[in-house]
Amino acid sequence: MEKKALITGITGQDGSYLAEFLLSKGYEVHGIIRRASTFNTTRIEHIYVDPHKSDARLFLHYGDLSDSEQISNVIYNIRPDEVYHLGAQSHVRVSFDVPEYTGNITALGTTRILEAIRRSGNNIKFYQASSSEMFGASPPPQNESTPFRPRSPYAAAKIYSYWMAVNYREGYDIFACNGILFNHESPRRGETFVTRKITRAIASIISKKQDNLYLGNLDARRDWGYSPEYVMFMWKMLQNKMPDDFVIGTGETHSVREFVDESFSYAGLDQDEFIKIDPRYYRPTEVEALVADPDKAIKKLKWKPKVKFEELVKIMVDADMRAAGLEPIGEGDEIIKKKFPDRWWCAD
Repeated sequence: MEKKALITGITGQDGSYLAEFLLSKGYEVHGIIRRASTFNTTRIEHIYVDPHKSDARLFLHYGDLSDSEQISNVIYNIRPDEVYHLGAQSHVRVSFDVPEYTGNITALGTTRILEAIRRSGNNIKFYQASSSEMFGASPPPQNESTPFRPRSPYAAAKIYSYWMAVNYREGYDIFACNGILFNHESPRRGETFVTRKITRAIASIISKKQDNLYLGNLDARRDWGYSPEYVMFMWKMLQNKMPDDFVIGTGETHSVREFVDESFSYAGLDQDEFIKIDPRYYRPTEVEALVADPDKAIKKLKWKPKVKFEELVKIMVDADMRAAGLEPIGEGDEIIKKKFPDRWWCAD
C-alpha cells in the first residue's frame, strides 16, 4: 500500500530534496505552504504536476505553523503515515531581530503539529528537524549526550521543539525522532545563508554584476555537508523499529574563511580583492565551533557522507555559475555524476 508523507517547509532546501526522495520511494507526498501574494515554489516546480491529473503524487496545502486549526485539519484530512517537520523561521541571525516570531513559529509550531498528531489517534511517525545550533557554546565535538547551550533565539526555540518531541514520545507513545543535523548546504540553499551568499557572489563578480562581498565573522567554524545526503537519513530514522534521536554530520570542521578561500580559489579569483567585513553581519552572541560526533548514526543508520568539504564547495560554485549564465568549471558536476550515479533528485 502506498505510504503518505506530509512535509512542512516543503519549499525550502531540505523540503524540496526530501519530497523528491520520497517520490522516488513511491510515496504520495503532501506539503504545507503559506498563502502569500507571491509564489515561493521554485524549488519544487520541476516535480509538481496538476494535482487533478491521475499521475499526480505531490499535493500542496495551504497552512501556517501559527494556526493550530489549519494544522489539525491538514493532518486529519490527509492521514499521513509520516510527518517531516522541517518548517521554521530558520535563519539564526534573523532570529535576533524577530525573537518572538521565531519562538512562535519554530518552537510552538512543533507543539501544534505534535498535538494534532496526538488528537488524530492515528499511528503517525514524526520527524523533528533539530539543529546543531542547539549545542551553541558547548565545546566540540558534539553528540547526542552533549549539553545544549543555545546562543540565539533560534537555537532556544529548537531546544524547546526537541524536548517537546521527546515528551510526546515518552508521554503519548508517539513515534517521534529528533534529527540533530549539522550544517548542510547545496545549490538550493537560501541566498541569505553564508555559503550560498559566497558562491552566488562569485558568479556575480565574474559577471561584473557585483564588486564586493560583505561578510561577518570569518572565524566561525562549522561542520558542512551536502543536503541531498542528509534528507535520506531523515527517512531512515523513521524506518527504525524504535524512535530515537541522532546527530548527523561529517565529523569535520572548517571556518567561513576556509569556505571563502576554497570557493574563490576554485573560481580563479583573489578573495582579498573582493571581501569586505561588515559588523552588521555579526551575531550578538556567536557560536564559535560546531563539529559532529556521528558515531551513533554511523553504527545504527550506517551513516557515511559521500561529499566532503572541498567537493561541496565545487558543487555549489558550479551551480551558481550555471545559474548566472556562465560556463561552470565542471569539477562539481563530475563529483555528482561519480558519487550519485542513481541520482534521484531531478534538478539542482
